[in-house]
Amino acid sequence: QVQLVESGGGLVQPGGSLRLSCAASGSIFSIGAMGWHRQAPGKERELVAFITSGGSTNYADSVKGRFTISRDNAKKTVYLQMNSLKPEDTAVYYCNSIVTPADGDEYDYWGQGTQVTVSS
Repeated sequence: QVQLVESGGGLVQPGGSLRLSCAASGSIFSIGAMGWHRQAPGKERELVAFITSGGSTNYADSVKGRFTISRDNAKKTVYLQMNSLKPEDTAVYYCNSIVTPADGDEYDYWGQGTQVTVSS
């Protein structure tokens, strides 16, 4: 069974940095695009950034120049480096990945979420 497990969230002061990680595990044939989303209290879930299997990236306007998404295909892991954090970045961050299991069809898997709180 394929699972995505996030780590790296926490409490940080405004202007600080955090690095989120999301590792895929299980019987995996291939991994396509990987991404990060976030959901703040009372708001809709929004796309933060995604990266294709070829390494192309796309970012929400609100995080451009501050966040960087990357991936390590050998480790089946996607990262989100978050710099110059602002209180409005506070949210639960979720990773997702388009995964083809070894014995199944391609599917969009999601992690359980990790809390990021930016506050002084």
